[in-house]
Amino acid sequence: MKIRIILLVIIFLSSSFILEELFNGDEASKVYLEKSIPFVGTEIPRSEGITGEGVTIAVIDTGVDFNHPDLLGWGPEGKVIGGFNFVKEDELPLDNNGHGTQVAGVIAADGKVKGVAPKAKILAYKVSEDGKAVSSDFIIKAIEKAIEDNADIINISLGVNKTNAKIESAVTKALEKEIFVVTAAGNDGPGIGTIGSPGKNYGSVTVGATYNNLTSSLVATLEVNEKPYTVIPMVGSFQLEKPIEGPIKFGGYGKVNDLAGINATDSILLVERGSNIEGELLYFSIKEQNSADAGASALIVYNNEPGIFLGELTHEFVEPGYQPRIPVVSIDREKGLEIKETIKDENFASLHLFFNPDFVAHFSSRGPVSPFYIKPDMVAPGAYINTTQNNGGYNFTSGTSYAAPHVSGAAALMIQKNHGIHHHEIKSLLLTTAEPVSDAYGQEFSINDAGSGRLNIARAFDATLVIQPANFILNISSDDPVGKQVLELKSLIGSLEDIKVTSVVPEFIQISHFLEGKNLQIIMKVQGDHYGDHEGKIFITQNDNRYVIPFLLHYTQGSISVSQENGRLNFEISHPEPWIFTKIAVTNSKDGTVEIISASPTKSAVVNVFENGEYWVEAKIRVGEESFNAFKTIEVNSVLPGTPKPLKFFDLPEKQIGIIIAIMVFVGLVGVRYIKKPKTMQV
Repeated sequence: MKIRIILLVIIFLSSSFILEELFNGDEASKVYLEKSIPFVGTEIPRSEGITGEGVTIAVIDTGVDFNHPDLLGWGPEGKVIGGFNFVKEDELPLDNNGHGTQVAGVIAADGKVKGVAPKAKILAYKVSEDGKAVSSDFIIKAIEKAIEDNADIINISLGVNKTNAKIESAVTKALEKEIFVVTAAGNDGPGIGTIGSPGKNYGSVTVGATYNNLTSSLVATLEVNEKPYTVIPMVGSFQLEKPIEGPIKFGGYGKVNDLAGINATDSILLVERGSNIEGELLYFSIKEQNSADAGASALIVYNNEPGIFLGELTHEFVEPGYQPRIPVVSIDREKGLEIKETIKDENFASLHLFFNPDFVAHFSSRGPVSPFYIKPDMVAPGAYINTTQNNGGYNFTSGTSYAAPHVSGAAALMIQKNHGIHHHEIKSLLLTTAEPVSDAYGQEFSINDAGSGRLNIARAFDATLVIQPANFILNISSDDPVGKQVLELKSLIGSLEDIKVTSVVPEFIQISHFLEGKNLQIIMKVQGDHYGDHEGKIFITQNDNRYVIPFLLHYTQGSISVSQENGRLNFEISHPEPWIFTKIAVTNSKDGTVEIISASPTKSAVVNVFENGEYWVEAKIRVGEESFNAFKTIEVNSVLPGTPKPLKFFDLPEKQIGIIIAIMVFVGLVGVRYIKKPKTMQV
């Protein structure tokens, strides 16, 4: 299956900063290479001697260059103590691509640069040779081998943009063995619902990408006639002290002749990417130079194809001595054409460029993946990360692939500090201490964008309260507008005294709580007909440490109730209006298996389940020409011993077995695609 290469990147690094840090000698270079590591708070654990020593992280990727001076050594005495090459089984898992080496460097580089956990050890599992494709079977085998080799943590910075049940199942097996599993969210953002496997796994920690530090986090806002638009600063633009304001004018392709016919002085110009002459390379730097010469204050370039892009003003083809004089941003084609069509004699635009390090990168894949749990779990630096590269080098790279290993390294520090800690407890400590992240207008990103927030190792390191779950989704309906959630509290220092609870919720939600032993009961009720999805946060404070539990509340008009007896689930549908048809999906939360049935007012819905556990029920209720959702979570506890198990593979007829084998062979050969890095453009 083919993953599209994502060109949507909302990252920036000023050219002057690159030159300063890359060419001022080794010390300056070393300072830059460590930007993202201190940013997430590694100084606190390092000051106490916590560096990941004694912890083993499995890197399932393109292998690792264990000849790199910062990742040196293969075998028990080296940095890479073991692993396996699933591509060429008679060879060591040496990285020929660079991706796995970059990931491993963020986790545990120990030399000129320091990873998050520099004394941790690496298990390298090579599942791809060239980084272009990888067999799903290899990923599964690598997870199984990591379990066999007693890994403490598994980092998977590759995947697919849809659900792969076998990969998800393998991840679940690792979690059941108390292995902490970290997965990259993917680079298919900013559209919603773009996270695929293994990032969809309920129990793993799925990580999206933010910027990494102040100096590489320029963002932009654009308003035209008071309407906001999403724009991306081009590489080479610069911070503004205050917004640029003025009339907006259309300047064709930004050629000298295009601008000669308009008065561009003090205006914000809108031009189209590319040229109207086939084969002409009209670089963004040329458009900027022409616009500045014409007296423009700023430049907006809209795409000549669907989507948005990151442009580069400073690149290898610019004329010697070129420096951008005005800020330049990009915008997608649809919005650019919209602005072009609305430009009139009386119009007003405002453009601002400023630093915001805790900003979710445009390319970072978003949730939701399910109406029953939150993804991504959190975000971490993944934009312009400079890390180890093959052949002893270092390079800039961007993607959620490099956000995930920040969290893997953080988990290694938590394991070293808290011996015997469970994987779900590590997840709680990391998620409940995360930092909020805000957009260019100061509004916090939604749960679907950023999960619990940006990794803060310093706060997680000092945390002493484990909260389960660390985030949650609550489903209520018009029939039952009151929802209840139990948060289980566990103190790592033995005390649950001095617990204080506050919350931030929409004004139409009534929320109350009470603590009973180790269980914090949360009760919510919606006032009025505020149907839809509502986000909020619960804050728990103890010993000056504050923990944040974000939640999503689904309030639906329709409802579904479930009764159970001897493994038999009976469903009842309700809606304020007469309904005509319902499709019901029942998901086993443990293994992700789904059974779909239908019902009508005259046809009841019944499902047999074969093991106890938590099940998620989703109904789509047809009312006239509209469809309405309803959700329910149920704990099945009525399956009797000896209840027949689901149909096994060997129970199938011979012809069906042949078809399944053929499909499995095809999938094994085609495999899944590697998460590609975002790319930049000069024209």
